[in-house]
Amino acid sequence: MKTIKEILSWVIPIVAGILIALAIKQFVVTIAKVDGPSMEPNLVNKERMLVWRNSDIKRMSVIVFDAYGEDPSATTKNTDYVKRVIGVPGDTVASKNGNLYVNGKLVKQNFISEYERTQGTGNWDLKTLSKNWSKNVGVTKVPKGQYFVMGDHRSVSNDGRYWGFVPKDKIAGVVKVPFWATDATKRHNVNKLAE
Repeated sequence: MKTIKEILSWVIPIVAGILIALAIKQFVVTIAKVDGPSMEPNLVNKERMLVWRNSDIKRMSVIVFDAYGEDPSATTKNTDYVKRVIGVPGDTVASKNGNLYVNGKLVKQNFISEYERTQGTGNWDLKTLSKNWSKNVGVTKVPKGQYFVMGDHRSVSNDGRYWGFVPKDKIAGVVKVPFWATDATKRHNVNKLAE
């Protein structure tokens, strides 16, 4: 009996610690990894970041979401994408000559260079983009409960311009600046991520 008590005295704290860690990961914060160059220069390929599950999703928030079922090229569940929220429910979004307009107002994009803003961006609005989407054809505003997202490096980003919106229930959380940020990230003032 004494041996069982000794074993339980160290097993119970370990199990409790694991359960607490799993609960934190599921409901508070998790770690995700960038896959590809679409968020450069602010986040680089293979960089890890903290994702807060219950943060408010605002325009210009960087989010992590499961693209399976939204992007036709994401063919397996739990295919995480990292993108920037450009439009929230009810917004109109348009691009003219590399400038973004949300609800008719110019959006400052100090977090990326002119090259990243203009290359591959073109002139469009939601209605013209949606002609090629499999869902939400002809939409003019971001639908209720959904978000319009783009990568920071527009010429290489596979984002909402090509497949549409991200439903809120697919969003894992909002990216916050990682304490282990790379030198490249620090050079580009990653604090802009949370603005």
